[in-house]
Amino acid sequence: MNRKMAVKILADAGMTAALLLLMGFEMVGEAAHEWIGVAMFLLLILHHVLNIQWTKNITRGKYTRYRAVQTLLAGLILLAMAGSMVSGIILSRHVFAFLPIKGGQALARTLHMICAYWGFVLMALHLGFHWNMFLGMARRSFGRPAAAGKWTLRILGFAGAGYGVCAFVRRDIGTYMFLKSHFVFFDYGEAYVYFLLDYIAIGVLFVFIGYYVSEWLRRK
Repeated sequence: MNRKMAVKILADAGMTAALLLLMGFEMVGEAAHEWIGVAMFLLLILHHVLNIQWTKNITRGKYTRYRAVQTLLAGLILLAMAGSMVSGIILSRHVFAFLPIKGGQALARTLHMICAYWGFVLMALHLGFHWNMFLGMARRSFGRPAAAGKWTLRILGFAGAGYGVCAFVRRDIGTYMFLKSHFVFFDYGEAYVYFLLDYIAIGVLFVFIGYYVSEWLRRK
């Protein structure tokens, strides 16, 4: 693995970890949430710098269904992240408190919530679209797994995605994504590790969906 690829993987892993922490903003604290948000935005910029060649080629070549959906996902993620950052700056009481911003708090709060939840789902789908790359790296590093190993991994994937469905429903994620509620409920008596495990499972669910949708699109 070359140095650039290693940096890409570390940046993506950092964004994934930051995104999970950001979803539990009331549990990590307001100031920590803002600083993690800034780190997330900087990692996003680094991600785009490292993938600048992809951006340069966006208007070149033939668009298959797979490439069209992949590009749409990337564009929607960029919009969600931009919306999160702009609304986060307006709502900031710590990192950007020095800025002379007045008003717009209610709209910014709504925008921040919808961008956060859609951004989480879209990024997991995006990761699923690139899961083949990680599988290829694993094969090069550890060799192809035996048939029993393949089925074990598939069963674990299905189990994780199944638990993700339960967590998605229990956490009312759809309610926040479609603005059926303008306030996010947090159980402050819940151990933070259980909250993270649920969101990891939800992430696995959408990575799982993204992977199989991408495989289907590649065959079209």
